[in-house]
Amino acid sequence: MTTVRWGILSTANIARRKAIPGIRAADRCEVVAIASRDGGQARAVAGELGIPTAHDSYEALLADPGVDAVYIPLPNHLHAEWTIAAARAGKHVLCEKPLAMTAADAERMVAAAADAGVLLMEAFMYRLHPTWVAVRELIAAGRIGRLVAVQSWFSYFNDDPANIRNIRDYGGGALFDIGCYNVNLSRMLFGGEPRRVEASILRDPAGGVDVVTAGILEFETGIASFTCTTRAENDQRVDIYGTDGRISIEIPFNIPPDRPTRIAVIHGGEPPVAPATERLTFDTMDPYAAEAAAFAAAVLDGGPVPVDPADAVANLRVIEALFASAEHSAGTFA
Repeated sequence: MTTVRWGILSTANIARRKAIPGIRAADRCEVVAIASRDGGQARAVAGELGIPTAHDSYEALLADPGVDAVYIPLPNHLHAEWTIAAARAGKHVLCEKPLAMTAADAERMVAAAADAGVLLMEAFMYRLHPTWVAVRELIAAGRIGRLVAVQSWFSYFNDDPANIRNIRDYGGGALFDIGCYNVNLSRMLFGGEPRRVEASILRDPAGGVDVVTAGILEFETGIASFTCTTRAENDQRVDIYGTDGRISIEIPFNIPPDRPTRIAVIHGGEPPVAPATERLTFDTMDPYAAEAAAFAAAVLDGGPVPVDPADAVANLRVIEALFASAEHSAGTFA
């Protein structure tokens, strides 16, 4: 096998607009099939995007011998069911974040993949982009001294009650949808798990999903704090503080596939009035292509995936702890 033949398990918007173009742009990858529970929808999208095969059920795609790996962009509550089914069908799996709705379900998914001898990875595409590779290298090299704190923000506006991101039973809400990035990057940068977490949550009074979540993660060597919300203008930022400087990331999560990206490294000078700032620019790179290429390399070369699926389980444990913290501390002051 010289290329990974991908099947797309759903015609979801993220698959059509982002993942499929990224996979097609990736080395040693081709998209050969797409499935929907609505056969007409599968055929329409396959025709629109030039995908050779359309299946009218997820089961049919998993039974297709011409598919080596599947990308799963289904709603969060379906991730565990279809990842396990794909693994049992002998397909490698790249599943959208969060990997599941509970750490226990994620553990079952990891076990199913291991039992079947297939690869599984959570699709946090930002981690493999050159921007983040460089950020981790700068921190490791001591460019900003010892890492002390990480502050991050992620927001967009969506108040449509019919949207799956606003349906609690489907795994909707700010923390599952975007806050998982804040948690993931914090764990990645500190290189471990928090020893204590605290959270405050505002919920939609009708649907019950969290619409504003703020969290604090206390690590052995520093603290990460974040806010995520689905009721504010589109914005995202990450600021990383060390004993001798800081790094500011311009577009940390939804990294554009069609333009260069930039970060600022602040070290020396006379902060905060006149800090010495170096701006680093990175060539255009589709983060979904980087993700697919890395996954395909693991499949074809027999290596591990770049991010072990155990990391997804650990991320969900922190998310569960944040929810528990918010419920435990909920109260009002007269």
